[in-house]
Amino acid sequence: MNAQITWFNRAGRQLGTVGPPGEVAWAAISPDGNKVAYDRREGQTGYFDIWLHDLIADTDSRFTFGPGGSNDPVWSPDGKDVAFTPGGAGILRRATTGSAQDQRLDNTVGPKPGQTPGPSRPSDWTRDYLIETRKTNRIWVLPMNGEKKPFQYHNMEFDESDAVLSPNGRRLAYSSDASKRMEIYVGTFPSRERIWQISVNGGSLPRWSRDGKELYFIAPDQKLMAVEIKSGPSEKSAPKSLFPTRLPVNGRYDVSKDGRFLIPTLLDSPGTVPMTAIVNWTAGIKK
Repeated sequence: MNAQITWFNRAGRQLGTVGPPGEVAWAAISPDGNKVAYDRREGQTGYFDIWLHDLIADTDSRFTFGPGGSNDPVWSPDGKDVAFTPGGAGILRRATTGSAQDQRLDNTVGPKPGQTPGPSRPSDWTRDYLIETRKTNRIWVLPMNGEKKPFQYHNMEFDESDAVLSPNGRRLAYSSDASKRMEIYVGTFPSRERIWQISVNGGSLPRWSRDGKELYFIAPDQKLMAVEIKSGPSEKSAPKSLFPTRLPVNGRYDVSKDGRFLIPTLLDSPGTVPMTAIVNWTAGIKK
């Protein structure tokens, strides 16, 4: 279904749009706030590819060209590269300028040295770590320095994904079905010594504010929720509803430095006709 990448404030007011409407799903703001990477399904091929939108010039440029599609763009911490899932296994990084050759980021994270891990996608990238979700819905961490030996964040049989690091790098927020439904948790990082449940009635897609003082997530009814994080996850407010969203399937949103939300938003079908329901209609029939 068609969607439009849209800016919202905390009250849910639309502030503007990014790029043309289409089958878009994943939007990521560059660290300097000047660009947006997003994936769009191409009509001719039927595959997704990644586009870059320059917010200053208000222009779009195609970033990947297949084959087989590309998804899930995540910016490098310096904003010079984008990591993404190509049309096969593993994760690639590509410079946003110049013609440097793509580099595979996870070529050592398979079951054996030198093997790729199969389908996986990046979820966050900091100066020290690349966070990814493998095909088995397990969170893996790839150090960007030293021996670059990857490790699994947690080794229990739960579906866990969409992990994002707090700005100070000490807490990892993620979704997990440990309670038999998807909820938002925050754990210490890099070792998961302690965890705190953040959502109370289900949740997915956690995102930190740029100052780390709030954590956002999507409730099961598609409302965007906010939790104030005080001195740490143990001192947090109750989840507060900000506004309803209309994320497409596999949609991802992002948060800017000034607190605006960039959300792919489903558009009404052009052929949709409003429906009126008449209650107790028999009372109007003359007998």
